[in-house]
Formats: sequence, structure tokens, C-alpha cells
Amino acid sequence: MWRVAILLGLGACGNITAAAPDAMPAHPSDVPIAGLSAPDLATFERGKAEMAKQYGDSDGLGPLFIAQSCVSCHQDGGRGPGSVDKMVMVGSDGYSTGSDQSELPWGNTVREGLTAGAHTPIVPPMVPGVLVTTRLPPQLLGRGYIEAVDDAEIERVQMDQATRSDAIHGVINHVRYDQTPNPDSTFGTFTQGETHLVGRFGLKARDVVIDEFVAGSYVGTFGLTSPMALVEQVNPDGLTDDDKRGVDLTMDPIDDVVFYVRRVAIPPRTGASDAGAQLFDQVQCSACHVPSLKTRADYPIAQLAGIDAPIYSDLLIHDMGPALADGLTDQSAFSTGWRTTPLIGVRFATAYLHDGRATSVRDAITAHAGEAAAAATAFASLSAADQQTLIDFVSAL
Repeated sequence: MWRVAILLGLGACGNITAAAPDAMPAHPSDVPIAGLSAPDLATFERGKAEMAKQYGDSDGLGPLFIAQSCVSCHQDGGRGPGSVDKMVMVGSDGYSTGSDQSELPWGNTVREGLTAGAHTPIVPPMVPGVLVTTRLPPQLLGRGYIEAVDDAEIERVQMDQATRSDAIHGVINHVRYDQTPNPDSTFGTFTQGETHLVGRFGLKARDVVIDEFVAGSYVGTFGLTSPMALVEQVNPDGLTDDDKRGVDLTMDPIDDVVFYVRRVAIPPRTGASDAGAQLFDQVQCSACHVPSLKTRADYPIAQLAGIDAPIYSDLLIHDMGPALADGLTDQSAFSTGWRTTPLIGVRFATAYLHDGRATSVRDAITAHAGEAAAAATAFASLSAADQQTLIDFVSAL
């Protein structure tokens, strides 16, 4: 069986008892954007408390689940401590998506948590040709800035890269909106099944807006249905409901978490030197990790509207080569394709790249391949002192 070595096991993401919200210490990575009103700050804290809630059977957990609380995978608004295992049938090259996926009738996500009458976990089949990989959860820091980026800005960067003479040619993941739209259309009006939308959230840029990402995470991670995601995940036992009959959640907890995620700040950056920034540009890191993108002038959160959002990403899909492939496609994203990771909160990270295989910024840079191979080569050609200056710059973001 094909398998990629993993940093964090699935068990790290489940069965965690969350501390009471008033007992949770403040963390420098988990603060609201400046200028929120007192009522908005109260809603922000309510969303943070909802992130810490431990879901159980009476809440509608399951029948299969990966974790029981948001903070299992997004402690302090960050990345981890949990992870998710994915699986796919691949071709003879070990990374291309196989034409026959019949060995995986329950989808591509490993789900081992069982409740509400479920007794059969979803695990990789013991057959040749199955590739099992790990995905670390994305940072939540600065997600409102990312949502605020104008579609036209992402399209502009894609067109600019199309004219480059090197290998860097990122593409938008044009996606379909599969959920029932949020009744609150403040942040966008969508129709279920609508296509050709600009994806930006998730490791392969699958989701368009934060409420879509959050509602999808609730049903995918916890098995908690909501007005935006009404159907339980398919499972080997054929269970269509859980110990809480019908739809598990109202929109209130979804909206509270969405409110929180939209307003988690990009933590203040210190120590990012001008010399480091120049090297970041010199070796072409900035071609994909674009330091800033313009946000919509009409974005509903005034503090994030019409600004240069310092996200260090182009939000495009890039071919990163076979070594980083996971065999999975996601709408128009392909096996070797990954969205440029926004370099937000890097200084709080302990593992890097989509699967945590890199345990240092240096390892992450040198593992870049495919379209980014030339940047890794350029980094390797720097003097030891310049390499450290560039690493210190990235580590300060």
C-alpha cells in the first residue's frame, strides 16, 4: 500500500476536552481586528467560545466523526494540533488520480470516530494502489482578509503570471457552490449548484466564502448537519441520522463561528527585515507568495475593505510536482496542485507544507518543487548568511 509518512496522527484531532472559555488564556495569535464595537467584540468572544465547545451524542455528533471540537484542529486560531488523513486510488506512477475509485465507496476522508449506532469506520482498504496522505488544518488567522480580496485582483495576478517566461503559472480553482446558501446574504448571494466561482479557502482552494467553509467543516468533521449542510456524510452502515433527530444545528452557532473567523486578526509582525524582504523577492518567493492583494471596496467589514491585505499568497493553484502530490482532485484543482499557502502566523507554526512533512522553514523552502523548483534552487545558491536572513524574514510573518 502506498503511504506518505505523517507528522500528526488522526487521534490527535479527536476526543479532546476543551477548557471552559473563561479559563482559556489569551494567545497573541488569537485576537480580533482593531476597531470592533463592544457588541461585535462580544460576538467575537461568543464565536471563540463556540470553537471550544465539545460536541457529543446529544448534540448530533456522528454517526462518524473526525473530531469533537473546533479547537482540536484550530487551537488559538492556528494550525493544529490535529490532522486529517485522506486516501485515493492512484495510477502506476504513485500519484496520479486513478480512473477506478470503486475501492473507496465512502469517499476520500478517513473517519474513525463512531457513535449513534455506527460500528464501521472509514479506513483505507488494504489493497494495492491506495495512497494515504495527511492534511494539516489551515490557519484561521486573517481569513477575513482573504475573503475580502477582490476576485478581479486574483484574476489579475493569474493573467500576470500567464505572461511570465518561467514555470510560474498559477490558475484559479473555479468551483461549484454545493451547499444550501446562508440565509444571511450579507457576504455574498449564491445559488446552490452555481459554477465558475473563485475558490480561495482550503488547501486546494475549494471554498468561496467563510460560511461555506465553516458549515462544510461542521458536517465533514463532526457529522453535525445545519441549514447549510442538511445531509449526513455517507457511511458504511447506511445511517442517515444520529442521536439527535433531524437537523443538528441552527444557524446561530455556525454564524457565531463565522463571525469569529472573519474577524481574527493578522497578528502584528515584528522582525521582518528589509534585507529579508529583498531576498524574498530576489529568489522569487514573492511571485506566488504575493505580499499583498487589494480587497473589495464594498467588503462588509469596513476595516478590511479597500486595503492592501498582507496575506503573502496569490490564492492560485500551482503545480508543485509529484513529490508533494496527494492523488486527489478538488473541483478544478489537480493531484500535484496546491493553493499558495498564505504566510500568516508562520512564527506560531511547528510544522510546514500541507502535510507537516517539513519541520522547519528551511525544510519547507527546499521541498518546493514543480513550478517553485527554481525558487528552491535560488535559495540554495544564496550564502549561508543570506539564507538565514531569508528564513528569519519568513519566520517573522
